[in-house]
Amino acid sequence: MDDEVSTTPPAATPPRALATEAVHAGRDDLASLGLHAPPIDLSTTYPSYDSRAEAMRIDAFAATGARPDGPPVYARLDNPTTGRFETALARLEGAESAVAFASGMAALSAVLLARAGQGLRHVVAVRPLYGCSDHLLGAGLLGTEVTWTDPAGIADAIRPDTGLVMIETPANPTLAEIDIRAVAHACGTVPLLVDNTFATPVLQRPLEEGARIVLHSATKYLGGHGDVMGGVVACDEEFAAVLRQVRFATGGVLHPLAGYLLLRGLSTLPVRVRAASASAAELVRRLTADPRVARVHYPRIGGAMVSFEVYGDPHRVIAGVRLITPAVSLGSVDSLIQHPASISHRIVEEGDRRASGVGDRLLRMSVGLEDVEDLWADLCQALSDGPVPPARKADQPVRASAGR
Repeated sequence: MDDEVSTTPPAATPPRALATEAVHAGRDDLASLGLHAPPIDLSTTYPSYDSRAEAMRIDAFAATGARPDGPPVYARLDNPTTGRFETALARLEGAESAVAFASGMAALSAVLLARAGQGLRHVVAVRPLYGCSDHLLGAGLLGTEVTWTDPAGIADAIRPDTGLVMIETPANPTLAEIDIRAVAHACGTVPLLVDNTFATPVLQRPLEEGARIVLHSATKYLGGHGDVMGGVVACDEEFAAVLRQVRFATGGVLHPLAGYLLLRGLSTLPVRVRAASASAAELVRRLTADPRVARVHYPRIGGAMVSFEVYGDPHRVIAGVRLITPAVSLGSVDSLIQHPASISHRIVEEGDRRASGVGDRLLRMSVGLEDVEDLWADLCQALSDGPVPPARKADQPVRASAGR
């Protein structure tokens, strides 16, 4: 029975390329089960006729946070389908373990609660972050206190009760980049959490640069089709055990059907990211040369996210697209565009928002898998709906901005 089979890959599995891991990680035992596609276990509870043994397993989980051996006990504690996704994502990020949650914000909340439970309530963070991450830290909703700083000020901002340093690179929505290795060095013994949602392990693996925790809104590129919500944290097994205990206590579990869809999404992740990145790079080239565009932001590592500032009314661009979907979120096979100051970062105080580069004329586009010529035609007609921009002097060309 699948429930009795560990989803951990055999220890003898040799190193494999990322594209191979994306297809096979979390599925290593399928052939021995006589299966080709991963099964979906939708059970909320599991029968056990040995209540004494069950009590011992529950006590062991309460003491260690390790995944129970043998069949599952209760879906809030563990699920075989979700476990396959966790195994696969850990392999892609080069981590010992991964713990999945109902959303990216549930995942971040679990990290903050885990550190606060150890008496480490202070967080050092660099803006910009995703707007709801910014709000969660700044509002102190989980009893945490945040110090905002730039990367150069991280070491000085760390206190004895600092439990975490958090950065997002490339950042949402400005696509500013941060030197992960340099920040990890500045952190000393304090764990560095990197939100890797935009880059995915296809473009960067923060653990290899010294980060200790990697966060994903799995809703985005990991799922890749705009039809599943989830979050996941990749880290060492010691911290993963604490996260499992927090997840069990708070109930922020990933539904097994979502775990199945996320595992399926990982199999095409490298192909999707690279194809969309190629189109994004071409759109950046054209937007940079367009006189209606004031500035283009695109990270050095590439990727499928593009941000740009327009001379005209950004709301008219949003209203003018026909092929591109005007919607929040990102990472889907279809292209999305949104106005961060109105939606994703609306919850951030206006002064802080502007100071971190999220201006009122900034648009954020998630490039999908459509033909680049069709995407450009749609952008062109949407930009034409706006007012005529001021003439630009010959010595003041628009430039793509990489990093801060």
